[in-house]
Amino acid sequence: MNRRIFMMGAAAAGAASASRMQSANDTVRVAVVGVRGQGGSHCVQYGRMKNVEVAAICDIDDKVRENRIALVEKATGKKPAGFVEFRKVLEDKTIDAVSIATPNHWHTLQTIWALQAGKDVYVEKPCSYNMFEAKQIVAAAKKYNKQIVQHGTNSRSGAGVMEAVQKMRDGLIGDVYMTRGLCFKWRDTIGRAAPSPVPAGVNYDLWTGPAPLKPFTENRYHYKWHWLWDFGNGDLGNQGIHELDICRWGLGVTYPTKVTAIGGHFMFDDDQETPNTLTALYEFNDGGKKKMMEFAVRHWMSNHEAGIDEGKTKAEFEKGPVGNTIGNVFYGSKGYLAVEGYDTYWSVLGPKKEGERGRNMQEPGPSLNHGGSNWQNFIDVVRSRDRSKQNAPIEEGAPSTALIHLANISYQLGRTINFDAKTWTCPGDKEATALFTRKGGYRKGFVVPEKV
Repeated sequence: MNRRIFMMGAAAAGAASASRMQSANDTVRVAVVGVRGQGGSHCVQYGRMKNVEVAAICDIDDKVRENRIALVEKATGKKPAGFVEFRKVLEDKTIDAVSIATPNHWHTLQTIWALQAGKDVYVEKPCSYNMFEAKQIVAAAKKYNKQIVQHGTNSRSGAGVMEAVQKMRDGLIGDVYMTRGLCFKWRDTIGRAAPSPVPAGVNYDLWTGPAPLKPFTENRYHYKWHWLWDFGNGDLGNQGIHELDICRWGLGVTYPTKVTAIGGHFMFDDDQETPNTLTALYEFNDGGKKKMMEFAVRHWMSNHEAGIDEGKTKAEFEKGPVGNTIGNVFYGSKGYLAVEGYDTYWSVLGPKKEGERGRNMQEPGPSLNHGGSNWQNFIDVVRSRDRSKQNAPIEEGAPSTALIHLANISYQLGRTINFDAKTWTCPGDKEATALFTRKGGYRKGFVVPEKV
């Protein structure tokens, strides 16, 4: 990180934070980074907010960047500045916060750079590419603790999920001892792609960043990077992180002590490296109390467990693929509770009388369906600087993200691994611990620092 950028950014952010604390009506100027996919949602969310301005758009693809700038200008009446290089964004004294929606392999480094420059940060899920980065991003947030870091696990601000978790805390289904996360999402083959010229207007070197620089192919670029180990973490780290986070949150645990994952890449002969079918088991021992988590990823046709995502009409079925089941099931001594998506929950309670058995003795419990905005919560906390009101702090995002990496390590090694959160190692397993960081190291100029 250039010292000049750091000093200028820190001074500017300090002044901006002081100004926002004095008046809740001051405009918060946000730079959105990576805007082809989810970053577009960031622009829309901030564009709807009062006294929030999408002040800058940063993307390494000229066509994508200019298109998004035009859309923001049309929607808000103000034209954002355009940037190719993220570090140039950090030199802009008028930017209060950055909202990061780049690929996974960039999340931690860009967050650290932004914190060093004094910016508040909203970083998409998963907040890290590997275990080492999950530790470093929290260390950076702790060191630069005047800044706010929000993790993009949107369910943390979903009113339905928040109430479901609170009801479990209040004993609705009794002693919650196990949870099951479901990530059954229709994913087709990505095929095979030969090396080809980098598209005009694309800075592929910057896109690659911390990862090894390899010949460009269509499968190493837009969205398909999720399925390659150099950049992504499979669907466990794509869609699955949302449900993993809800699982951990509802179960009331932090880090697992034991992880087992098995699976594979089934049906297709293509360039995908990550598994498209995976079952992961986690054992927790928080406070000496054993709890368990199951997580399942499937890529094709599937059933709907616990009624989650049922109800497809004949017309919907005929329009295209169905079979997505995205949600969570929590099991307790008095019954079970199901969570669908980010905002809905319902429960099925246990027997009406103690000692009774049988499915016919169960009855539907309360249900709720309404949402909330994780981006609005971020802006609210940026204004107030009141961390007690923050729904998705990075200190909660990082442990959930670690669940991804530990399961992928177990899958890659083909065996159960043990984890010690105090030493941040797999005790007695050097091979597993070696996979905590990027194999071969980081590229020069894009190194995630060991000392933040």
